[in-house]
Amino acid sequence: MHDTSIIFSLFLVFSGAAVIATLALFARQALLIAYIALGAILGPWALNVVSNPALIADIANVGILFLLFLLGLNLEPGDLKKLFREAIVITAVSSMAFALLGFCVGIAFGFNLLDSLLVAAGMMFSSTIIALKLLPTSALHHQRMGELIVSILLLQDMLAILVLLALEGLGNQESLISETLVLVLGLPALALMAWWVSTRVLTKLFMRFDQIHEYLFLLAIGWCMGIAELATVIGLSHEVGAFVAGVTLATSPIARFIAESLKPLRDFFLVLFFFALGAGFNIGALPSVLVPALVLAAISVALKPIVFRMLLQREQEKARMAAETGARLGQISEFSLLIVVVASELSVMSAKASMLMQSATILSFVASSFWIVRRYPTPISMDKTLRRD
Repeated sequence: MHDTSIIFSLFLVFSGAAVIATLALFARQALLIAYIALGAILGPWALNVVSNPALIADIANVGILFLLFLLGLNLEPGDLKKLFREAIVITAVSSMAFALLGFCVGIAFGFNLLDSLLVAAGMMFSSTIIALKLLPTSALHHQRMGELIVSILLLQDMLAILVLLALEGLGNQESLISETLVLVLGLPALALMAWWVSTRVLTKLFMRFDQIHEYLFLLAIGWCMGIAELATVIGLSHEVGAFVAGVTLATSPIARFIAESLKPLRDFFLVLFFFALGAGFNIGALPSVLVPALVLAAISVALKPIVFRMLLQREQEKARMAAETGARLGQISEFSLLIVVVASELSVMSAKASMLMQSATILSFVASSFWIVRRYPTPISMDKTLRRD
């Protein structure tokens, strides 16, 4: 089955993705849906063309590191101040509301307390990829909306980082105290060390060799991967290390250039990530979680827009903008999938609960992206009156 050939695997992923992405665009779906669908079709639970998705998954996880690294790069002190001023109430209230709903659904369908708590955590977030990929930036209306969406999503992503940190402690019940000490002491130590090196060494190197773009690109990747690996040495995760690496570079005058330069590389690996996610999706097990998955997806697609609209109007946003912003945030997040992946690897989430969240997330992706593309302006609309970039 060519499992040992990375070239053959990449051929399947990217050539297949090119074909199915074309179909997705005609169906007015976000491209990540195409990547997940392709993985499910070619994976071991369907055609079994790729019988060992772990080969791709190991490489694909780099995309998550870059996603978190770029998130950190965008967290400038000024942005953080703006976040806490404008979006913290909206994010806090909406997160608590949907965490409670997710927890209730988990308990109602017979999942244990820990599984229900993880389902609750997954329901707190909206998709950064769908919200931003389907948002035009040409009109002032959407520029303002973009600021609101990014503010809310960044706060949600910071909550996701806290959830990942909590999972680090749950992953090893026998040494929970030592894990807690690592979180309490190790994370600040890593952040301080990274900040010192960033301000005293990296910034000077960036400014001295700012005309050599290849070097800037290489140094940024090395920094991201280096801090990610260092994080594992002190007991944290690669994902947390990558986020810290980004945050400590956020004040650098070259941070925006680095962020733009790394986006294509991030997207390359994210294609692999979503393909691997689809390839690992057990289609045969879907019936066992279909009903609760449909309930969770319906909550995210139908209720999230209403809740966000009400909260945004309470903050004096115009009704039309509040309604559209809520609709664009009406799905479960790819960060919820990341939490599922990490929780499963740490054996703190059951296989059935993992299948539930994967199914609910994918269903919400499909429904939400279809609704947004049909109703609101997007860069990929097939309707010329709604196609904007």
